[in-house]
Amino acid sequence: MMPDLAIHGGVPIRDTLLPYVRQTVEEEDVRAVTGVLCSEWLTTVPAVGRLERAFAEYVGAREAVAVSSGTAALHAALHAVRVGPGDEVIVPAMTFAATANSVVFQGATPVFADVDPATLLVDPEDVAHKVSPRTRAIIAVDYAGQPCAYDALWTVARRHRLRLLADACHALGGEYKGSAVGTLAEMSAFSLHPTKPITSGEGGVVTTDDPALALSVRAFRNNGITSDHRAREADGTWFYEMVDLGYNYRLSDLQCALGASQLSRVSGWARRRREIAGVFDRAFAEMPEASPLAVRAGVQHAYHLYVIRLNLPRLRADRALIFRALRAEGIGVNVHFIPVHLHPFYRARFGTHPGQCPVAEAAYEAILSLPLFPRMTAGDVDSVVAAVRKVFAAYRR
Repeated sequence: MMPDLAIHGGVPIRDTLLPYVRQTVEEEDVRAVTGVLCSEWLTTVPAVGRLERAFAEYVGAREAVAVSSGTAALHAALHAVRVGPGDEVIVPAMTFAATANSVVFQGATPVFADVDPATLLVDPEDVAHKVSPRTRAIIAVDYAGQPCAYDALWTVARRHRLRLLADACHALGGEYKGSAVGTLAEMSAFSLHPTKPITSGEGGVVTTDDPALALSVRAFRNNGITSDHRAREADGTWFYEMVDLGYNYRLSDLQCALGASQLSRVSGWARRRREIAGVFDRAFAEMPEASPLAVRAGVQHAYHLYVIRLNLPRLRADRALIFRALRAEGIGVNVHFIPVHLHPFYRARFGTHPGQCPVAEAAYEAILSLPLFPRMTAGDVDSVVAAVRKVFAAYRR
C-alpha cells in the first residue's frame, strides 16, 4: 500500500469530513419560521396551504398534500388507491426500506423487481415478469434523482390495470421528456428530509391530478377526519366525523414555512447539483477504476445522489476498503442502498433471499455515493476528485 494514504497514517486530503449531503438554511428560511412562531397558530393554518399550492404549481400538478414524512406520503398514497391485505405491490429492490415498508403498513406484500444495470432504476421488463393476479400497484423509484422509464411502466400498468405510483423522494427538480417529476405517475411521493433537495426538517408531500385521491390523503393524514381544528374554528362548530382509519401524519406550520421558503430556490439548487455532477463526470471519464451511473436521454437528472460503480477487477481492494480509505481522506462517502429484500425483516417475514434480484445485488457490492449538495464550493468538489484519484492510485492493479 502507498504510505501516504490517510488510512495508513498519511496526511488526509481534507482536515474535516465533507458529508455526502448537507442542508442549506438561509436567513430568509429563518425569517419564515420565526414569522410562524410569532403567529397565533403553529399547525393546521395558512402556511400548510401555502406550501401545498406552491408545490403543486412548481411540479405542475393539480393537487399537493403536505404530510409528516416521505414515508407517510408513500403510505397515504397506497391507502388512497386502496391497496390492502391480499394485494401485491411491485417495488424495486434498489431503494430505501420505506418504499417497501409502506406496502407492509397496508397489509399487502411487496414483490421485488430487479433494476436496469446501467441506471439502477427499476427494470420495466422485470416488473412485467413479476405481475401476478394479486398485483394491485407498481411503485417506481426515481433512484438518485433520475426519473424512471415511465412510458414503459405505464404500458405495463395499463395492460394489467394496475395503479402506478412514484417514489419521487430523490427527484424534485427532475424531468422526464419535458414533464416534471411529480406529474409522471398517478400519485407521487416526495420527502422533505434534510438530506433531500429541499427540507422542512422532516416532512413529505403527495402530488396528484385527481382531487378525490388528494381528499383521501388529507383525511388520512388527520386520523381519517375530514375537517381540521382550524376549519371547525372558522365555521364556529365543534362537530367532526371520522370517515376512515387514518394517522396523525400532519405537517406543522413551522415546517411548512421552512419548506415553502426553500422551494423558491430549488431550481437554482438543482442547477448547482448538475454543475457538480458535470465536474465529476469529466473526472471519471479519465478513471477506469470507476464509472458513474448512466443517464438516459430525455431526462433531467435531479442528482440527489452522485453514485459511482467501482470497477473492482481493476482494484486491489473491495468496496469496504475503498469506503474506509475515502472516509479517512475526509470524504464522507456513503452507500445507497442495501437491496431491500436482503434485510433481515423481509427475509424472515416474506421469505426473500439472495439471488432474487441479481443485478441489484451485484451493484450493491460496488456502489458508492460521493458528496454532492448545493453548498459545496469549488474547493470541496476538487477535494472529492483528488481523494478519489489518490485512493485509486494506491489500490490500482
